[in-house]
Amino acid sequence: MQPKKYNIAVEATLEVLGGKWKCVILCHLTYGKKRTSDLRRLMPNITQKMLTQQLRELEEDGIVERIVYNQVPPKVEYQLSEYGWSLKSILDSLCAWGERHIIREYGDKFAVLEDNILNKSGNKELEPVTRE
Repeated sequence: MQPKKYNIAVEATLEVLGGKWKCVILCHLTYGKKRTSDLRRLMPNITQKMLTQQLRELEEDGIVERIVYNQVPPKVEYQLSEYGWSLKSILDSLCAWGERHIIREYGDKFAVLEDNILNKSGNKELEPVTRE
C-alpha cells in the first residue's frame, strides 16, 4: 500500500485535529482526566454521538487514552496520551489567538465567551495539569 501524500504538513495536522470539537476536547483534557459526562457538561452544544465519534478518532490517532475501570457501574475516563501532550503548545497558541480575535471583533471577550473553566484566568486551581 502506497503512503498517503500531503501537499504540505499542516494537512496532516488538520486531518487529526480537524473539525469543530477535537481541539475543544483536547483543551479540556489539559485540565486532567474527564469522563464522557464531564465533557458533555463542559461542551453542552455537542451531541453524545459526536462526542463519542470524536473521542474514538482521537484515541485511534493515539492522541487520547481511554481508561476503563473494572467496577460496577462501569467507569471510563479519557486523558491525553504522551503523544497528545505534544499538542499542548499548539492548543495554547490557538486559544491565545482566538482571544485576540474575539477582542478585536467584539471588544469584551467575556461578552461572547461561555462561562467555563477554559475561560477563567488568574485562578491557580483552574490551571491545566502538568505532566509528571
